[in-house]
Amino acid sequence: MNNESIQPDSMSDESQNIVLCMKWGTKYGAEYVNRLYNMVKRHTTVDFTMVCLTDRTEGINPAVKCFPIPPLALPEGSPERGWNKLSTFEPDLYGLKGNALFLDLDVVIVDNIDSFFTHPGDFLIIHDWKRPWRITGNSSVYRFKLGEFPGLMPYFRDHFDEIREKFRNEQAYLSWYVDQEKKLQYWPDSWCKSYKYHCLQKIPLAYFKPPVKPKDVKIIIFHGEINPPDAINGGGGKWYRYVLPSEWIKDAWQ
Repeated sequence: MNNESIQPDSMSDESQNIVLCMKWGTKYGAEYVNRLYNMVKRHTTVDFTMVCLTDRTEGINPAVKCFPIPPLALPEGSPERGWNKLSTFEPDLYGLKGNALFLDLDVVIVDNIDSFFTHPGDFLIIHDWKRPWRITGNSSVYRFKLGEFPGLMPYFRDHFDEIREKFRNEQAYLSWYVDQEKKLQYWPDSWCKSYKYHCLQKIPLAYFKPPVKPKDVKIIIFHGEINPPDAINGGGGKWYRYVLPSEWIKDAWQ
């Protein structure tokens, strides 16, 4: 790993702010980590340290502290990839302490995010837009105190077969577990918006009118088939989601 000279003890202050991200495999290159770091730096006045949990450190800005993705330690042959984000809840994550704001690599920050570090709550996550009657959150953006939920990973490992049957993905299990702890809360609705649900115009307007930036939004979430490069260049959506190029995403994602 790069950054091997970085000592976790130097990041053990309970009051500090840590921006967490995760990169594994080859789907997202180092430029995604670097752009995310640049966006956070531009859009916050809060002191922070950025940490990337990754299996590939090549090309990542040295200002980003890199550590290996903690192993999920599931039974042999069990699928791990879809559950990797849960490893941010290891009771001891490389000795890191403080307020952790997790951001997916493909989010685009478009306004000041200071409030994401200070908004009241023990655990905050995006409330799912598509099925708001469920408790499940979208884990593209969540915040918690490192080490705050020490039982989350042990329970996951001990009940993996049951969890895999009951929950579709890590964010469903995560939301359920935190809700059982009576600590599940959601970000204000306007702060995080979906590019495909809230920015794209509906057909036939989508052929003529470019995507809109929602009022008061701070972070744009990309999920499904459309990624930031698709938003910038146009295209990438399914037949019922025509995607024109977006200049405001181009300006923000750098």
